[in-house]
Amino acid sequence: MDTNIPTPDLAALKTRQQATWATGDYAIVGTTLQIVGERICEAVDLRAGERVLDVAAGNGNATLAAARRFAQVTSTDYVGELLERGRERAAAERLVIAFQQADAEALPFDDGSFDVVLSTFGVMFTPDQEKAAAELVRVVRPGGRVGLANWTPEGFIGQLFRTIGQHLPPPAGIRSPALWGTEARLAELFPSHRVEASSQVFTFRYRSPDHMLEVFRTYYGPVNRAFAALDTTKAAALEHDVRALFTRMNRGGTDTLIVPSEYLEVVVTRS
Repeated sequence: MDTNIPTPDLAALKTRQQATWATGDYAIVGTTLQIVGERICEAVDLRAGERVLDVAAGNGNATLAAARRFAQVTSTDYVGELLERGRERAAAERLVIAFQQADAEALPFDDGSFDVVLSTFGVMFTPDQEKAAAELVRVVRPGGRVGLANWTPEGFIGQLFRTIGQHLPPPAGIRSPALWGTEARLAELFPSHRVEASSQVFTFRYRSPDHMLEVFRTYYGPVNRAFAALDTTKAAALEHDVRALFTRMNRGGTDTLIVPSEYLEVVVTRS
């Protein structure tokens, strides 16, 4: 074991992450992922009237999907601006949803408060993975379900983060968020609980690689902050590699951009 690896400052990292996700406007990208929220509600076999918590809800894809199925939904995120986007969407659909700012690693709810806990591409980004997983399980009742959608390491988004990491290495000692997209890591995070996982694909659709790069660079916090942290020369190198990734994975030919992105759909049943 290498004892020279520094212990990461998780509190400082969380503060930086919070600022990252508040940068740009994730809702511009997030709204395109709505189908994943619908799918996860079906995966957990959501029933009308169930108490549902959406953790790291972003702009509310799973939140809205659950409310459309007549569940009693509480939507949480540690970025207030994203919750506001969720409120706007709920008001437009006349859905009754409770919104509350909350940290996924310290949820302000009693044990067993919910029948179902959901998180789509959200809780996977927490710095302390074990603590976040324990919180998901803690607030769901025995026999309740935790439904997750997590990008995989080898899928498109996993490759995007790996590309960024080649230009802007992540902090030492931090586990990759994409590990939540592996069954081996899920078994470690949810020991003694039943874990069912299946590979799914979400397809990104943009006008062109340049269009997707523009949207992600402007609105998607992690990409926006990566470019902002680099000088002009290094930012140009990152842009070249990101555009090359988009082009390589595009199955839309020269007229449009269609990029399949693998994710793991997970249902954890609490023992």
